[in-house]
Amino acid sequence: MSRLQHFGWFLARGFGPQGWGYPSLDWDYDWTRPEVYQEAARTLEQAGFDLVIIEDSPSLGSADTIDLRVRHAFGGPKHDPLLLAPYLFQATRHLGVVPTVNPAASLPYTSARQFATLQHLSGHRLGLNVVTDTGSARHFSAAPQLGHDEAYDRAEEWLAGIRALWRSWDDGALVADPVSGVYADGTRMRPVQHRGAHYDFDGPLNALPFTDGEPAIVSPGGSGRGLAFAGANSDVQLALAPLHEKAVREYRQRVHDAALACGRRAEDVKILFAIQPVITASAEEADRIVAASAHPDDAALAQIARKQSSDLETDLTTLDLDRPLDTSIFGAHVSRGSIQRLIGDRGEDAPLRAHLTALARTGRLRDRSGFVGTAEEFADLVEELGEWGNDGVLLWGDFHPVTLHRTLDELVPILRRRGLLRRDYADGGLQANLQAF
Repeated sequence: MSRLQHFGWFLARGFGPQGWGYPSLDWDYDWTRPEVYQEAARTLEQAGFDLVIIEDSPSLGSADTIDLRVRHAFGGPKHDPLLLAPYLFQATRHLGVVPTVNPAASLPYTSARQFATLQHLSGHRLGLNVVTDTGSARHFSAAPQLGHDEAYDRAEEWLAGIRALWRSWDDGALVADPVSGVYADGTRMRPVQHRGAHYDFDGPLNALPFTDGEPAIVSPGGSGRGLAFAGANSDVQLALAPLHEKAVREYRQRVHDAALACGRRAEDVKILFAIQPVITASAEEADRIVAASAHPDDAALAQIARKQSSDLETDLTTLDLDRPLDTSIFGAHVSRGSIQRLIGDRGEDAPLRAHLTALARTGRLRDRSGFVGTAEEFADLVEELGEWGNDGVLLWGDFHPVTLHRTLDELVPILRRRGLLRRDYADGGLQANLQAF
C-alpha cells in the first residue's frame, strides 16, 4: 500500500536571478521583487508541499573565480533569503519556509532573536537550513578559515547556544494576566551564560517562547561528521545518494544510527532525497532527450564545466579535458560531497572529459538510469522509495512559476491519486506537518 511522502522544493539558485539562461526569463518577472517568489510559494502550498528550502551563499567565492561565478549567475548575485521569508509567509498559510543560514555570518544571540521573531510572525512555519560553508570566512572576520570538521563543531556550538536562548523562559515565565497586571515573571528566566570555543554571550533572550515548537532544523552533508550533526540536531536531512534500494537503506540507517546515538528516535529525522526530474509529456519525448545527451559536444561540456567551477570554486575551464583530474586543486573548504559528485565512481585517473560527459548524460526514470520520464514514471519512483521506508522527496530547481508548473502540473494529480501526496495540512506549523506521518 502506498504511504504518504513529504515533499519539498529546493530553490537551487537561491534568492537570485530566477529564469536566467532560460526562455522563461521573457515572462519579465523581476527577481529582486517578492512577486515571483510569492506566486511560486502559493503553487507549492496548493500542491501540498511541506516546505521550500532557499539555497544561499553569502560569498562570491575566491578572487580567482568571482568572474566565473557571476558571468552566468551560477554563483551570484544572491540576496539574503532570511529577508525574503516574511514575504513567502505572507503569501501562504501552511508552507514551511527554510532559508539557508551560516553560523559564521551572525552571532547566536542576534540569530536567536531574529529566528524567534520569524517563528512567531509565520505561525511557527520557519525552518533553518544550517550550512557550514567556510569559503566565506573572510567576509566576517580576519580569523583563519576553519577546516571541515571544526566548522561543524562551531555550528553545533552556535545551534546549542541559540536553543539555550530560546528555552531561557521557563514554564510560567510568560504570565500575560491583565487582572494582576503581570506580563512576565523575571524569576523564571534563565541567565544563560555561554563561554565556548567560538562564542561568548549571555541571556536570557528578549523574545517570547514558542507555543508550537522551535524552528525546524534542516541540514545537508553526507560526510561522517555531517551525518553526526544531523543525527544530533536536525529535523530534516537532505540526502544525496544513488536511488537504488541498498544505497537508500544504508544512507537512512547511518542517519538513524546517528540519531539513536544521541538519544533521539530514528523517526525524529525526516530524510528527503534530492531529485531534479525532467518531466516529459510522453515516453517517446523522454527517449529523445536521453539519446540527445549521450554524445555531448565540447560546447556542452564547457557549460557544465562553468557550473561545476562555480560550485567547486575552482576554474575547471582552464584544464585539459583529456588529462586526469587532480583533486588536490580543490581547496580544503570545498565540500567533499561536491567533489564526489563530480568524479563519481570513475576514479581520479579518469580524464576531466569523462567526468563532464557523465554529468551531461541523462537517463530514463523507467529503468532507473536517470530522472527523465513521464509523471507516471516519476510517481513509480516515489512509490518505490516509500516501499523502502523513505520519508520524502526534495525536488530541485529555480523558483520560477514556469519551472514549477512544468514539473508539477501533471505530477500532483497522479501523486495524490496514488496516496503519496498530502491534501490537508496539520495544525501547528512546520514541525506538526513533518511529524504528521
